[in-house]
Amino acid sequence: MKKILLLLLLSACAGAGWKAPDDFVLVPIKSGEYEIATWQKMNDPKNNTVHIYIEGDGRSFNAYGQPTSDPTPHGTFVRDLAMRDNFVNVVYVARPCQFIKTDSCNETDWTNGRFSQKIIDAESGVINQIGKGKKITMIGYSGGAMVSGLVIEQNPKLKIENWITIAGVLNHKKWTNYFGDEDLNESLNMTKLPNVPQIHFIGARDKTVPYELAKTWAKESDIKIVPNATHKDFDNLKIFE
Repeated sequence: MKKILLLLLLSACAGAGWKAPDDFVLVPIKSGEYEIATWQKMNDPKNNTVHIYIEGDGRSFNAYGQPTSDPTPHGTFVRDLAMRDNFVNVVYVARPCQFIKTDSCNETDWTNGRFSQKIIDAESGVINQIGKGKKITMIGYSGGAMVSGLVIEQNPKLKIENWITIAGVLNHKKWTNYFGDEDLNESLNMTKLPNVPQIHFIGARDKTVPYELAKTWAKESDIKIVPNATHKDFDNLKIFE
């Protein structure tokens, strides 16, 4: 009964009118202090490669700049991007406390502690379980880019084939300083990027992670500017061509 109730709650939280394709299965994974929502399409378990998408920060703050009580994203961009991926093995991974709230969740987990060690440990546990023995293409959006980079940095045994970020924040101290915001003082930061093959997609009209900021943490040769894209509108993005 508890599992059925959880699945019903997850379906409701996923967004009104949104439905995962039939080949994606909802798989909650217990990791650290959290239970993390994943949707998985593993059509060929014998294939030794998987594409893993990591969600952004979600609805961390409301329109008045106040922390929300539920960071579940209202938008479906990352889920839709993952579920349009035609590769045989694709997994969408939510961030802790999105879709599933456990007793350990508190607003620090999606505000100034969104990249804390316990958050990265929880995401690492999920990625290691999904990607065990497989080559991984890791795709992170917005704050999920930072999470993916820290997971790669802290888990050198992962077989990272490609690291792809979209509108990614890859040094939160530079990011908060750029906008004059408070530091995320309970979060880890990256001072250099992992030494893996990588590409960073930045929207030409992105005011949240503008190109002039992105080039301070990533090599210009690794950045791809997407014409007309904003931080939340990458509708014409084609990752794999």
